[in-house]
Amino acid sequence: MTGNCLKILTPISSSRPPLFSLLSKPTKTQFKTSSSFVLSVKMSYHKELAAAKKAASLAAQLCQALNSCSLSPLCKVQKVLLQSDVQSKSDKSPVTVADYGMLVVSGRAACSQALVTFVLERELPSEPFSLVAEEDSTDLRNDGATDTLERITKLVNETITSDGSYSVPTLSTEDVLKAIDSGKSEGGSAGRHWVLDPIDGTKGFVRGDQYVIALALLDEGKVVLGVLACPNLPLASICGDYHKSSNNEVGCLFYAEVGAGTYMQSLNGFFTCEGWYKSLPLKNSEEASFFESYEKAHSQHDLSSSIAKKLGVKAPPVRIDSQAKYGALSRGDGAIYMRFPREGYREKIWDHAAGCIVVTEAGGVVSDAAGNPLDFSKGKYLDLNVGIIVTNQKLMPKLLKAVKESLEEQSSSL
Repeated sequence: MTGNCLKILTPISSSRPPLFSLLSKPTKTQFKTSSSFVLSVKMSYHKELAAAKKAASLAAQLCQALNSCSLSPLCKVQKVLLQSDVQSKSDKSPVTVADYGMLVVSGRAACSQALVTFVLERELPSEPFSLVAEEDSTDLRNDGATDTLERITKLVNETITSDGSYSVPTLSTEDVLKAIDSGKSEGGSAGRHWVLDPIDGTKGFVRGDQYVIALALLDEGKVVLGVLACPNLPLASICGDYHKSSNNEVGCLFYAEVGAGTYMQSLNGFFTCEGWYKSLPLKNSEEASFFESYEKAHSQHDLSSSIAKKLGVKAPPVRIDSQAKYGALSRGDGAIYMRFPREGYREKIWDHAAGCIVVTEAGGVVSDAAGNPLDFSKGKYLDLNVGIIVTNQKLMPKLLKAVKESLEEQSSSL
């Protein structure tokens, strides 16, 4: 990643000029290292980015409250919801009611998929709405889910009321189901499509560890903006053993618009410091640290270890859930991210779209194991060569070589 790419910003109040009127124009370096989507340099997505930030931030406030609600009168209710309404996905990762837009406390209610749909549709009423998202309402339409659906509907309405931005009639259960099912779009190369993972890293969410609300916009198959709301990601670097860090300040919002760079602000509205984060322009792979998935089922740790050994990497891997890895890389917390799913697994676009542009607009490179850029224009799935690798431009040739050699060795040993 190049230096001086990710700027730390304080939130802008409604009485001040729009956010992007306060930012300096991207440098030539930023234009060279960001997406090559030529039309995007001439096209503005400021309005869409503002809507995405609002939607993701509200959902993140929900998740923060769910994980630190000891002072809330609804805390017991939330714990019951998390314990009783955790279901299992077909890939053995949990699905929680928070994925559909559940509870928020302390007067800062938000929700996930249903709420994101609600916010985007009302913030951008004149635009056709298409959403590619992970969840649907199938389970909630079952006879045994009546109580859960009623709770969701009640809490979605409380969330909207608590935000205070919208004057709308009370939503019915059918309204909420329709909002959830707005995520059934297949995406593709034509038109605009929002891409959402309402809680990316569900196991991290359940553990109280790393998870992300990830929202991106595709325009003609290209990612043109992305937002990563990371409720549990420390504002300080997570290099080393961040679990033992004495810095308790968490909650980051990363956002990027094509041709305009990547930025980070805190979710709670305050900073201990301001300034430019400088991503480390490492040339020597031995000094690099690398990220990989926390769960062994999500990536082949042994293969990543072999690649790291070939690169001479001395630091142990940093294993965290979700696209928080992309955000951390964009600000220079590490230099490499490797993901090699088990055979047969198909990567979904909502697991990478927002994170990809956050990294590339900060000067990084995201590709499959053969060095091909990720193609988000094919629908819900990514057609990949083996896995996904992320690093800066200087290290990518070395990383690709090490990946190729390790894959060949793995193949020959079978």
